[in-house]
Amino acid sequence: MAEKSTIARPYAQAAFDIALEKVDLKGWSDMLQLVAAVTSDPAMQDLIGNPNVEREKIVDIIFDVCGDKLNETGRNFVKVLAENHRLDIVSEIAERYEQQRAEAEKTIQAEVTSAFPLSETQIQAMTEGLKKRLGREVNLVTRIDDSIVGGAIIRAGDLVIDGSVSGQLEKLATTLMH
Repeated sequence: MAEKSTIARPYAQAAFDIALEKVDLKGWSDMLQLVAAVTSDPAMQDLIGNPNVEREKIVDIIFDVCGDKLNETGRNFVKVLAENHRLDIVSEIAERYEQQRAEAEKTIQAEVTSAFPLSETQIQAMTEGLKKRLGREVNLVTRIDDSIVGGAIIRAGDLVIDGSVSGQLEKLATTLMH
């Protein structure tokens, strides 16, 4: 069977094309995230995977939960996913859509993990440095992990900068072993 991300690609592209046409990238982002949250619920996953449950019934449940947060085009998209037995990959579709949206908007999500909380000045400096290095707007999320001892680890797309004490100790140990 094909990998989920491969199957999700054309659906994400279709959603992105519609969002561009309607000039509603954020709205489609919100709708896809909502449908992904609904369809990834364990009880909903059981229904989606049950061949004895009619697709229309599942679609009705999704519409009931989402309410008016899905516009008519979003509802049609959900129906197409249901007809093609693709409700199990909505999370992957949403993820690929977000990648396309970030590319179109020239933004990137970055995460900095540090042992201690960062000051606003440090966060601003990291954001500006990443913006300059990557050539795009940066949405920086901070996370605390005391297991890195000190320093920080920055992840932005494929870029990983490990300036943590634990990372430096691992490098030293590897160097000493060879």
